[in-house]
Amino acid sequence: MFVNPTQFGPNEDFANYPRTLEADRAGLAAHGCDALFAPSVDEMYPFGAAASVRVEIPKITEVLEGELRPGHFAGVATVVTKLFNLVQPDVAVFGQKDYQQLLVIRRMTQDLRFPIDIVAAPTRREGNGLAMSSRNQYLSSEERDRASVIHRTLCAMREQLHAGRPPAQIEAGARAALEAAGSVPDYAVIRRAADLSVPDATERGGLIALIATRLSRARLIDNLLLDP
Repeated sequence: MFVNPTQFGPNEDFANYPRTLEADRAGLAAHGCDALFAPSVDEMYPFGAAASVRVEIPKITEVLEGELRPGHFAGVATVVTKLFNLVQPDVAVFGQKDYQQLLVIRRMTQDLRFPIDIVAAPTRREGNGLAMSSRNQYLSSEERDRASVIHRTLCAMREQLHAGRPPAQIEAGARAALEAAGSVPDYAVIRRAADLSVPDATERGGLIALIATRLSRARLIDNLLLDP
């Protein structure tokens, strides 16, 4: 795992972010991995992170995570561009849990004409529905149980949309449900899945629900496609 310094803001958890290279190495070996590329920060940023060339993707990076975490997606796009140039892959897999990041990488790959197929990996979940994430390590067992409210809320948003409830009412109810469980939501929204734009009140197809909320030390994100 490469923990990329340029995608963390000044008040975020770069210093404390879980670094599990040996566990990752063992897991890859157990699944028949032939090679592991684990560069250092100096390898990825030979002139220093602050002096690095930056890759910027407009529009789609200016909402949700991009609005709340200025510079985050420039860091993501920059390091992934470097990775693509170093490795020259035919296929790259990105998890759907970071849905906005997935869209950003797809847009960047298409716009920069990288000959790479971007594949979305389905979100892996705990038994209670909580999306698996490195930041789950920040949570106690009791907090992990409470964090299951995120997936339950996403499922409720889908049911309410299909029942004809207006998106604005669904979003308000979702925030209330997250707050009632003791978390502090940054957003709980319904957007167009193609580009994260705000849908019309009557739209029902091609939509996605996205949540970002804080629970204890962890900031957790998740999403759910809302098509039947």
